[in-house]
Amino acid sequence: MNSSKSPGLAGFGVLKNTTCHTEKKISVFFSIIFMTVGILSNSLAIVILMKAYQRFRQKSKASFLLLASGLVVTDLFGHLINGAIAVFVYASDKDWIRFNQSNILCSVFGICMVFFGLCPLFLGSVMAVERCIGVTKPIFHSTKMTSRHVKMMLTMVCLFAVLIALLPILRFRAYQIQASRTWCFYKTEHVEDWEDRFYLLLFSCLGFLALAISFLCNAVTGITLLRVKFKSQQRQGRSHHFEMIIQLLAIMCVSCICWSPFLVTMARIGINEGRSKETCETILFALRMATWNQILDPWVYILLRKAVLKNLYKITSGCCGVHVINLHMWELSSIKNSLKVAAISESPVSSKQINLQPLSSMGQ
Repeated sequence: MNSSKSPGLAGFGVLKNTTCHTEKKISVFFSIIFMTVGILSNSLAIVILMKAYQRFRQKSKASFLLLASGLVVTDLFGHLINGAIAVFVYASDKDWIRFNQSNILCSVFGICMVFFGLCPLFLGSVMAVERCIGVTKPIFHSTKMTSRHVKMMLTMVCLFAVLIALLPILRFRAYQIQASRTWCFYKTEHVEDWEDRFYLLLFSCLGFLALAISFLCNAVTGITLLRVKFKSQQRQGRSHHFEMIIQLLAIMCVSCICWSPFLVTMARIGINEGRSKETCETILFALRMATWNQILDPWVYILLRKAVLKNLYKITSGCCGVHVINLHMWELSSIKNSLKVAAISESPVSSKQINLQPLSSMGQ
């Protein structure tokens, strides 16, 4: 019987002759640690976001706070649902035949793995696009990027991720229990059917596309900020430059390092079909690397902010005795100052005033 089209027996073939043996105590330890740290980190980020939203109600920052909230809430539910299912599987001694007769749990697990894997990547790329528009086109951002539009974007991103996760179910293709018997995903063993390859390649391509958009937009944002910093003599923009450059570097490094192994592994399995030499241990390691991205997301997007950087600067300057940056550059709101500098640089009236200043000084 074709297990890919038979939900009741899908994935049970790997339970008899599995070549992947994971240490139970170590695996349970990893699952509990990942889930606990992820829940605590994202819960702390949600509290910080709520306080920031109550404190700052500017239209320019509302869109960022909404997108960041969506990202953090998605990561939180991902750790709660996926972590709870993984711990249950370990507690049941990975006996899928006993508690997964109708393949419902495996289907739910696979849908959650795909959704909570792609959705943070999509939200990260949307945040990068929003940030790029806010820096390069501040006037357009302040007038067109309203809270209603941001909520619509969040809804569309979530619906698209749900559609991708439900695609195998709609095509009557069941999610498969993986060789380690600890999680469910697309079929990764003996991949011969074009549709199984399509799902793996679709997941990888969408993930790489989200990373590419984030990288491109963050690069444009960073270059724009550096140009404004070197061209503008106003100090109020420097705080935002320093904060944003650090955030951009951290975002790109964490996303690429954490997600690249898993996306590359899935792409190689989809391309090489049944000739893939990816082992179960390699796939499991890549999956754990991807999980770390959801743990580090709140620290990169939320906690690595002006207040933290200021305290780190004080500690570093106190230890090293070197004053590289004047502390008065942190006085005003960084996002507000950056938008002000960018708006002034784009405004034709301001450019005329700047050109007239040398003439007035010569007249004096």
